[in-house]
Amino acid sequence: MNRPLLILALIIGASAATLAQETPPAAKPGEAPAVHTKTLWEQIEEGGWVMFPIGLCSMLTLYLIGDGFMRVTSPKRMLPAEQVEAVKNFFRAGKYVDAYNYCKANNSSFCNVTRMAVSALGEGKTATEEAIITEMTKENSRIQTFVSYLSVIGVCTPMIGLLGTVTGMISAFAVLGSSGIGDPSGLSAAIGEVLVATASGLFIAIPAFTSYYWLRNRGAKVLHDIQDTVAHLLRKMPYDKLDGAHIGDEEIVAADPEWYVAPEAAAHA
Repeated sequence: MNRPLLILALIIGASAATLAQETPPAAKPGEAPAVHTKTLWEQIEEGGWVMFPIGLCSMLTLYLIGDGFMRVTSPKRMLPAEQVEAVKNFFRAGKYVDAYNYCKANNSSFCNVTRMAVSALGEGKTATEEAIITEMTKENSRIQTFVSYLSVIGVCTPMIGLLGTVTGMISAFAVLGSSGIGDPSGLSAAIGEVLVATASGLFIAIPAFTSYYWLRNRGAKVLHDIQDTVAHLLRKMPYDKLDGAHIGDEEIVAADPEWYVAPEAAAHA
């Protein structure tokens, strides 16, 4: 056993021995001895000042879990079946401009990836695949940005609880140094701060870590399904007939360099 845990065990043992030596007040005949049960708020107050940052982390955890469930867990929000069917119908009819406009008007991960793929059809298969990969990376970053904060909370809250443990042990040693073990109430309060702070940090970290890994894996699966769907739409795409076509309303700012001379003009000269 390492040194801090050994010291903590000695403090708890000394406190328990001291409390065991005290004789509780005798109960009246026929009545059970009164037992004081601490309320939840009393336990929170017993945890000390570290309960404030732990409380903020708990509220942030609930918000991030709810936001992650809304973003990731519903395929209807990221890969709506009606949008997939509508884009298929546009592709079957060769109406790629209409497909682009439809994807631009509908906000979903599937439409965002498909829109970028359609806009690059005139540049060839390689450029289209690169556009898909680039947009998939953006979608993954957009989804995982808030989910990753759950991992941060899962790491930080036990450390905050450990900080409360250290401050509680300092208070316990201060009580032992000033009054010895003759004042069990002060010693038990310091030990209560140690235990409540540590337990509260773990109580927040466990669901935060669990939700983080579940939401991350769920988001990766949905993005994989989107990539498969878009790849299926682009099978047998007539890239040769779309060569040089500009689909979409993105502005093209690249131009020939000013020193470039067309071969026809050079031959005439």
